[in-house]
Amino acid sequence: MTTRFATHADIAALLAIWNPVIRDTIVTLNAVEKTAEDLAQMIADKAAAGHAFLVAEDAGRVHGFASYGQFRAGIGYARCMEHTIVLGPDARGHGIGRALITAIEDHARAGGAHSIFAGVTAENAQGHAFHAAMGYTHVVTLREVGFKFGRWLDLHLMQKFLT
Repeated sequence: MTTRFATHADIAALLAIWNPVIRDTIVTLNAVEKTAEDLAQMIADKAAAGHAFLVAEDAGRVHGFASYGQFRAGIGYARCMEHTIVLGPDARGHGIGRALITAIEDHARAGGAHSIFAGVTAENAQGHAFHAAMGYTHVVTLREVGFKFGRWLDLHLMQKFLT
């Protein structure tokens, strides 16, 4: 398994991984599925900003992705990042998430990032356990900030210092 920068050739595989998570789970609070145009723009925007959009690939098959960007707009937040990581259902438990998050953190660190956040839905126990195992600490609960599937959901911000 290798991690590498995403290309336009990966878009169909990325949509097949990400849209079911958006559509069917509370892992993300977003309810609007991504389009090929959305992903092409995200890949281009990350590259233009000096951030990464990486995929995990094995034998020509994409198993998941991770990306990161500035946590909030403005120069004062320029060294504080937030990441997204999504794995296909058959990729969990095989070290793919660890490889992706490590690659994202290394890239962010090399670019001067001081810390990185993960936004984890409060009910996502696997997401919490994964990030805790990777050295992230729960720093705040944002109560009822997301509305999906007819109910309000809390978001936990977990942080890791890179420097």
